[in-house]
Amino acid sequence: MTSRRAAGSDAPTFRERARRQQIIECTIDLISTRGYPATSLSAIAEEAGISKAAVLYHFSSKDNLTRATLAQVLERFTDYVSARVENEPDPLAAVVAYVRAMISYQRANRRHVRVITEMLLDDAGGTRLKTPGSHDTHDRLGRLVGLLEAGQRAGRLRDFDPRTVALALGGAIDGVISHWLAHPDLDLEAAADELETFTLHAIVRRD
Repeated sequence: MTSRRAAGSDAPTFRERARRQQIIECTIDLISTRGYPATSLSAIAEEAGISKAAVLYHFSSKDNLTRATLAQVLERFTDYVSARVENEPDPLAAVVAYVRAMISYQRANRRHVRVITEMLLDDAGGTRLKTPGSHDTHDRLGRLVGLLEAGQRAGRLRDFDPRTVALALGGAIDGVISHWLAHPDLDLEAAADELETFTLHAIVRRD
């Protein structure tokens, strides 16, 4: 496979795509260990073993680089959860799959969780969103609302306001993960079991 760019083409070459990915991976490593404010372009360049100018060639600014990094992390997260939900034809099982996938992905990708929290939350307490609504990137809330509505249409779930319940379930998941980040000894598998039970009690139709 050639690494040269075709004449007249603006598409990145294989080598350029590989270099961009290397830079993003180094950015993930540094943000997850040092925090967003301490992750400079110079530090990223040093981690990647290239010059700062080379980093700027590919991303032009720290803001562009970190935005690309966050977008990739969120895309991988979304794809993982979506794949597991789509494997469940039963609407109730799909909601349970969503809850468990949200936990299992974050347990396996702690670095990615750190990138998300560092970039979406404030630098002081880590609890206030820098941009209101930014936690709903990739329409996370809307996707869960859709799952709940599908379950109601199928008669598998009780009557409730899907948006309110989606906010409650999302908040429960985020609360468990926030505690785990501060207390890594938390048994996330057991927590996922409890969240599944919590979810079923909240949404299952009993009549």
